[in-house]
Amino acid sequence: MAIADGIILKVGDGRAPSGALDLGERVLAPGFVDLQVNGVGDVDFADATPDDWRRACDELTRHGVTSFCPTFVSAPLDAYDARLATATRARDDAERRPDAASIVGVHLEGPFLGAAPGAHDRTTIVPGAVPWVEALLHSHPGLVRMVTLAPEADAGFHVTRTLCAAGVVVALGHSTATYDQAITATDAGATVVTHLFNAMGPLHHREPGLAGAALDDPRLTPTLIADLVHVHPAALRLAIARKANLALVSDVVTSGSVDVDAVRTPEGRLAGAATLLDRAVANVVGLGESIERAIAMAAAVPARVAGLDDRGSITAGKRADLVALDPTSLAVDSVWVGGQRLEGDR
Repeated sequence: MAIADGIILKVGDGRAPSGALDLGERVLAPGFVDLQVNGVGDVDFADATPDDWRRACDELTRHGVTSFCPTFVSAPLDAYDARLATATRARDDAERRPDAASIVGVHLEGPFLGAAPGAHDRTTIVPGAVPWVEALLHSHPGLVRMVTLAPEADAGFHVTRTLCAAGVVVALGHSTATYDQAITATDAGATVVTHLFNAMGPLHHREPGLAGAALDDPRLTPTLIADLVHVHPAALRLAIARKANLALVSDVVTSGSVDVDAVRTPEGRLAGAATLLDRAVANVVGLGESIERAIAMAAAVPARVAGLDDRGSITAGKRADLVALDPTSLAVDSVWVGGQRLEGDR
């Protein structure tokens, strides 16, 4: 492979020419793209300081995540401006650091959610409001990459259409919507279903609901939390076998207590994951999927669904965001961001 100015110029045939870096038996993968990260370690993006953001970016990079969407859960409407302004400064700071994971836009998970709020604060959940959305997008241009909302919270699907017209990816989630409601939301422009099976109505044979729509409609890309806690391995295998366009997300959070690679509220409700995408990839392979498929679910598919055409695969013309994995454990061995190797890699 030849790299110049952070871009892959040419992909070879696997034989290392003289002077090339030889990775031996390691698996070379594109950098992972995580569309749902609430925080990392002790850092919660909702109240992170500039130093917190830098530490979180560095930790994600060490785990092979070279692009990500910091995610804000439902909050009072007047809290969003300050959080998005902080995210803008963090994105700009990351762009100035050549070895830091890229912040490719914010994911707003709420506040327009339905009757399956999960661990979200129910007092902050409100019906969709187009004027508020328009004002937020105007105040923070180009920052919001994805919004998760519930079809039943978006009367007439006006918010969905407003977001889509602005180039924002609309994801359906935290919802007890019927199959027909989900399909109508998809007709209005929604393209993603957030953490399939979690925080949504059950898949019933007479009312498939949002989960059924996610598995049935080829226009929808479901995301999955593959920590082996949020979704049973059998359900993971069924979804992976059914849909070619599945994307892995970590949904990592920092609050609550960690219990078997998941984070729970004091009441015991699942609040998020504690497993980053490198471990999720290994888990998917452990379920019997190929390494190639698992890597695509963590890189190519999320990059494509988010409109990140310049990354997600090892192809000439793409960003040289790369991860070398141990061939047995799939643990991250080395990481390159824009062709620059992360210091301290083995």
